[in-house]
Amino acid sequence: MGFVALLTVFVLAIFIGFEVITKVPPTLHTPLMSGSNAISGITLIGALILAGTVHDSRAAQLIAGFAVAFATINVVGGFVVTHRMLQMFRKKD
Repeated sequence: MGFVALLTVFVLAIFIGFEVITKVPPTLHTPLMSGSNAISGITLIGALILAGTVHDSRAAQLIAGFAVAFATINVVGGFVVTHRMLQMFRKKD
């Protein structure tokens, strides 16, 4: 695939992801975040494997490092948001 085709797929994925997430009712956000965290964990594992196997190109190592960083931020942020949302459903003392 060419760069333009990959960029097109990336932009369309961003647009579709945004549209899908904004249409989710608030009561379903916690289960959705749990599933999203699982997918982000898989992405993190893939990024770590990629970062460990890339040795031939400095640019590829840099991109793999960014992938690990962004996947980690996504997983941690997902857990923080899920925890905060679950706190909203607890009864007040």
